[in-house]
Amino acid sequence: MNFTLRKKFAAVAAGLLLTVALPGAGFAADTIKIGVAGPHSGDLASYGLPTVNAAKIIADKINAGGGINGKMIELLVEDTVCKPEVATNTATKLVSDGAQMILGGICSGSTKAALPIFLNAGILVMSPSATNPPLTQSGEYPNFHRTIAPDDAQAKLVVDFAIGKMGYTKIAVIHDKGDYGKGFAEFAKQFVEASGKAEVTLFEGVTPGQVDYSAIVQKVKQSGAETVIFGGYHPEASKIITMMKKKRLDATFISDDGVKDQTFVKVAQENAEGAYASGPKDTSNNPLSKQAVQEHKDTFGSDPGAFYENAYAAMLAITNAAAKAGSTDLEALKKALQTEPVETPLGPITFDERGDAIGVGFSIYQVQNGQWVELK
Repeated sequence: MNFTLRKKFAAVAAGLLLTVALPGAGFAADTIKIGVAGPHSGDLASYGLPTVNAAKIIADKINAGGGINGKMIELLVEDTVCKPEVATNTATKLVSDGAQMILGGICSGSTKAALPIFLNAGILVMSPSATNPPLTQSGEYPNFHRTIAPDDAQAKLVVDFAIGKMGYTKIAVIHDKGDYGKGFAEFAKQFVEASGKAEVTLFEGVTPGQVDYSAIVQKVKQSGAETVIFGGYHPEASKIITMMKKKRLDATFISDDGVKDQTFVKVAQENAEGAYASGPKDTSNNPLSKQAVQEHKDTFGSDPGAFYENAYAAMLAITNAAAKAGSTDLEALKKALQTEPVETPLGPITFDERGDAIGVGFSIYQVQNGQWVELK
């Protein structure tokens, strides 16, 4: 990072964080250790690495400006590969290494697996992308917060689009059997059935990692579905939509934010054209969003990837909360998150008592000429 950029970061950081600690609160060490957990390798790395980059950019800015109440941020970056069994090991290591707050996880299943370990250690977790509703709605994980809306809101938007906008009456709902994909699909099924205007012609799970998805495509075809709503991630989605085109299945493809990634388009290529997916609302006209994107280009020489702005917002939220609370104590951080608004690329946000961000939502996107375009 060049000197001019560092000076610019320092100036911005000064406006983001308080510099006076609350009496009697204080930090336990000379540094504040923030764990960054997510898939940093494997098929889903494109979802996890943008969060690492967001964390690095903001940590550099804050450290250049004197830290959080004089304490420098130290990042502890650990790869979960979005697998629950790896995420538990990662969580144990982060706790052992002294992490005081966690930015992540990325996938709902691996996040859920790690949460009890972080809760037992009294550590706040802030995810940019784990959308499974029970993570906040069950009450089991009072340490969990997120800067993205949950799957029930996402599924409602998708179903309303499929029925209300597109006029479909026969809908196949399939999923990848995971916490995220299956959860989204179950909500979609409920909303279709509750509408009274359409029917679910097929509801079935597929096994992630299969080479050939012709069997499920054939079932969709036999069901007479006009559209497929898929819950899951881009590796399976790209194979399924490719097989749909190969089998000449005349049904549209609608999915979730686990698919609304440019990697899906790169893998499915021309087969992705016309596909729909929900994703975080486009906030590119927000000045802080423009700044965040430019910072990524200046620092890493590339455009940011999936969930970058949600991660940037999450990192701002936890560091702002630590500054306002003068502590990394879980209850103090939760109080600050609920009462101290923070300006982010997503707009100004606070959090409700469950840990969901107030002021965020989803839009419907379509692949047009190889790019995801928000539909107005």
